[in-house]
Amino acid sequence: MKKLFTSESVTEGHPDKMADQISDAILDALLEKDERSRVAVETLLTNGVCIIAGEVTTDAYVDMAQIARGVIRDIGYDGCGFHHQTSGVMIAIKEQSSDIARGVDSFKKTKDGKITEEDLEHLGAGDQGLMFGFACSETPELMPLPIILAHRLCEKLAEVRKKGIIKGLRPDGKSQVTVEYEDDKPKRIHTVLIAAQHDPDKNDKILKKEIEIKVIAPVLKAYGHKIDPKTKIYINTAGRWVIGGPEGDTGLTGRKIIVDTYGGYARHGGGALSGKDPSKVDRSGCYAARWVAKNLVAAGLCEKVEIQIAYAIGRPEPLSVYVDSFQTGKVSDNELEKIVEKNFDLRPGMIIKNLKLRQPLYRRVAAYGHFGRPDLDLPWENTAIAKKIKNSNSLR
Repeated sequence: MKKLFTSESVTEGHPDKMADQISDAILDALLEKDERSRVAVETLLTNGVCIIAGEVTTDAYVDMAQIARGVIRDIGYDGCGFHHQTSGVMIAIKEQSSDIARGVDSFKKTKDGKITEEDLEHLGAGDQGLMFGFACSETPELMPLPIILAHRLCEKLAEVRKKGIIKGLRPDGKSQVTVEYEDDKPKRIHTVLIAAQHDPDKNDKILKKEIEIKVIAPVLKAYGHKIDPKTKIYINTAGRWVIGGPEGDTGLTGRKIIVDTYGGYARHGGGALSGKDPSKVDRSGCYAARWVAKNLVAAGLCEKVEIQIAYAIGRPEPLSVYVDSFQTGKVSDNELEKIVEKNFDLRPGMIIKNLKLRQPLYRRVAAYGHFGRPDLDLPWENTAIAKKIKNSNSLR
């Protein structure tokens, strides 16, 4: 049976993604100076203005305005409708609620009540919620093909802009890929859609040809696909696109959660990732669920699998763990749940410890996806536990 599935991605110059990167750059800077920083930072970008708001509890000080300007500069906004130096930056930050902190924090104490160290084993979840993780055997990254191609197209679009391979490109951009499946296996690329912001004097026909040859073709080739006679290619379907970025649209942290995860191929619990320290299970729980799913597929236990984890604020133990292998498992889903319970500690504090989530690594994943990133050594993408599972009695 044939079916079509579509996913999209956006470049680092998209206003929502700019907001994610600024929020995560601030988080990284705080974690670098104080790894126990509690951070929930939101960024809003609009024409000529960047607003940073949220809750932060930390012993560190960072210049948030300077960090924001640095991110905007690195992305490439130096005058094409938005400028890293002349745009206004407003800061509105307060401390985290003491009610939340009291429910989440856990410490080891002496008999007289003196705190000796943090007790990660009993660290409570930073919020209630449900998180999903997914993995499948469609790509080397164990990710769905549509979202991987969409990400790689946007990465390539940024690369050819920054290296001057295609002249006249501006930072904002989007991609969309439709894959044709046959019997649940990717067969061919049905449609590729690219939207690329450009200088006003850029020739439209030349731009389209350059993008097809220098962006689309090499990305598809890298994944064993090509533009065949039936493949539909659409570039800048609205025509000229000069006004983009925050000049054209308002950007906000956490508004691209499907781009961040699985492109709609798997479910999402609803919580955003960027701007949150790892005590927030919206982030750490989502990473843990992907870690579990990827290791199950890497161990050869199933061809694809979706994991759900649910938490209650202030409680360390997950309320539930759900496994669905879509009938591709070599063992039953109940058996997979037992393997997960045996091999993965899904308490928030232990996720933080085992995945080393207090490192300043978050800005790097704030664009082009949090999962399936072979260019980054991400702890939740590590498949060492898959080897342990293969060699254990779990498979017997």
